[in-house]
Amino acid sequence: CNIGEGGIALAEANLANPTALLLSSVTMLRHLDLHDKAESIQNAILNTIAEGKYRTADLGGSSKTTEFTKAIIDHL
Repeated sequence: CNIGEGGIALAEANLANPTALLLSSVTMLRHLDLHDKAESIQNAILNTIAEGKYRTADLGGSSKTTEFTKAIIDHL
């Protein structure tokens, strides 16, 4: 999560890591008592990272934001 300068540039370049945004959504779903949905998304994120095939640069990989996000979706 980049809250300093350059965050917009990362997003526009398709280089941003969406994990923090997605985990924020998981927290919201839990607050709404949608625990099964939250668990599914969290597990998809963790499985994608553990698999190691798709990782953004900040996680030591070379995947674009869209590739990483697609991999998470595929784990759902």
